[in-house]
Amino acid sequence: MREQLAKTLGEVFWTDLRAHTVRDAVIVVAADLDLLDVGEAMAANDTAAVEAWIAAGKLTKPTAADLVRWPQQHDLRFLSLVVAPFVLVRQPASPLPS
Repeated sequence: MREQLAKTLGEVFWTDLRAHTVRDAVIVVAADLDLLDVGEAMAANDTAAVEAWIAAGKLTKPTAADLVRWPQQHDLRFLSLVVAPFVLVRQPASPLPS
């Protein structure tokens, strides 16, 4: 499963995520979690792990402030992982190489 998920891991711009935020499908993953680990847990319906991350504030929905700020940053990039119907995202700590 990890290999399949890894194929959907990549860099996206905010504009690529806009439609997913409209359908409330974007989940922001804390920087200290591995996107593939979270994706595997979600795909396997590991509710204990997912609920623990939510309770710890490590998996959240974008805030209203995020949704106002992100469109104003034209070069804003995220690491993303598709776990249908969700898109897991994390804003890179530093710019990603082109």
